[in-house]
Amino acid sequence: MHYTLHQLKIFTYVVKYQSITKASEELFLTQPAVSIQLKKLQDQFDIPLTEVIGRQLFVTEFGREIAEVANRILDESSKINSMVDQFKGFLSGKITVSVVSTGKYVMPYFLNKFLKDHPKVEISMNVTNRSAVLESLTNNETDFALVSVPPEDLKVNQIELMENRLQLVCNSDLYKELPDRKLTKKDIEKLPLIFREQGSATRRAMEDYLNSHDIHPKPRLELMSNEAVKQAVNAGLGFSIMPLIGLRHELLSGEMKIVSAKDLPVVTEWTLIYLKGKKLSPAAHAFEDYVNQHKDDVIEKYFTWTEQDFH
Repeated sequence: MHYTLHQLKIFTYVVKYQSITKASEELFLTQPAVSIQLKKLQDQFDIPLTEVIGRQLFVTEFGREIAEVANRILDESSKINSMVDQFKGFLSGKITVSVVSTGKYVMPYFLNKFLKDHPKVEISMNVTNRSAVLESLTNNETDFALVSVPPEDLKVNQIELMENRLQLVCNSDLYKELPDRKLTKKDIEKLPLIFREQGSATRRAMEDYLNSHDIHPKPRLELMSNEAVKQAVNAGLGFSIMPLIGLRHELLSGEMKIVSAKDLPVVTEWTLIYLKGKKLSPAAHAFEDYVNQHKDDVIEKYFTWTEQDFH
């Protein structure tokens, strides 16, 4: 057999997404290039790795077993490359980070200078909701996770980064129609509220606030991302309790306003976590050290705007 590491890598992406189109997008390759390499790999085996039913690609049981071995081979190959770089005096390797959706406004600023200092380190950042982030952490599929509420049922090491402030917001037109005072429980119950989907930390924080104040509104919309909620609020479809970190442009421009209400903001903590007992790679250890040493500088440089009064 004469399969290559390149073919194995492409196959693992096809298995992960069960889609040649998605695999090609993630690998920055054309679909024909992925298909050709997949066929060359398949030609090494008498047993099918994949099958197409209708227009849907499915991975066979044999294909999944090959993918598991391929992932181990690729990991070991990466370790060899890292060892060579270390002997040359370079830090290299791959770090995987799973980030809750609003964390995409936070994590890049903690990666920026680290990657400039260590250009041979590769970062893979997956942005999804809290449930998926914690699942990837539980399954040891990621080195680090960025969350706003650390899990209670997992043993993790934690690096607290900064406050995550959530406020009740609306667009400037709806804001003009509000009473010139803090909203009461009855006021909030009358508002058209927009929620994140179940499993989101933002949804959980919003529901905790409403439940703790015995507020029972009628949700107008449920959307699958903070970006979608932001656009809906900005369009005047309703109100939502949202992290300020993703609203910088809208708040500074005056397009959106913070609405005063009792016991707001809700404050959680952006926290970088990883499993206790996990053997971090040299690159991951270096990143952990970097975050601990430079987090205050990063916060001072990029995030002091969240402390402004946008009422």
